[in-house]
Amino acid sequence: MIKAWYYKNYKILMFIPIILTVISLFLISVQYQKTGDIVQRDVTLKGGVTATIYTDHDYRPLEERLKSELGGTEVIVRKLSELGSDVQTGIIIEVSDIEDDQLKSIIQEELSIVLTADNYTTERVGSSLGESFYKQMLTAIVLAFLFMGIVIFISFRSVLPSFAVIFAAFSDIVMTIAVLNLLNIRISTAGVAALLLLIGYSIDTDVVLSTRVLKRKESSLDERVKSSLQTGLTMTFTTIVALSLGYFFSNSPVLQQMFLIVIIGLFFDLINTWMMNLGLLLWYVKKKNVE
Repeated sequence: MIKAWYYKNYKILMFIPIILTVISLFLISVQYQKTGDIVQRDVTLKGGVTATIYTDHDYRPLEERLKSELGGTEVIVRKLSELGSDVQTGIIIEVSDIEDDQLKSIIQEELSIVLTADNYTTERVGSSLGESFYKQMLTAIVLAFLFMGIVIFISFRSVLPSFAVIFAAFSDIVMTIAVLNLLNIRISTAGVAALLLLIGYSIDTDVVLSTRVLKRKESSLDERVKSSLQTGLTMTFTTIVALSLGYFFSNSPVLQQMFLIVIIGLFFDLINTWMMNLGLLLWYVKKKNVE
């Protein structure tokens, strides 16, 4: 019943991912007009200080104090939790345009503790270095798409199937970035690395689908689609479950951000692969009569 409904409506379903991509591009353009960036960057990509204090003090008064004293300076304060629980083990502060001594003085006064090498660490990224990281990683994403497109086109030697694979991966990235902006998540260097990982994950299912539908002729089209669906969904849901466990049981903000980005991207990959890419391939196969 589901198969019959899908084969009847696949041309209409193809427009859902396209509409979502257009909406995502619009949201990203709004973000760019407001901030000059397509994503929200943290101090590792923009420059500033990241400080970690190992204490069980409430972080909220400290956050209010820093925002009050530093005025328009961007301040992010969050708690560091124990593995697999909500027990606080420390506080992480990200702030731009401040000297280390000034930040240390505010923390000691507000929390009434003495900061030492045992309970306090800092990491500074210069603004020019952060900007350089950001530009290099954007370049890496563009080059990844370029070389991916070349390899895909050589493999399938046909414009439409190659375009379907590349556009699906592009849509995964665009939709994920739009959601991250809506959730007000600031991307770190690890986050950009996760976007690169997402390109690889999204390509896997699309290549499996295109290869089985276009190149394997030993079975019927329905059987090839069914086989691709079983393999692709198994791959995607296995990864989502594994990363979800990692996200909820990890107390590392860096790992949590990477896991979250890939999880969001994989959910969108389900839509882009099985609504758009599969629909385009079915239309292509039926038009070319190469079942």
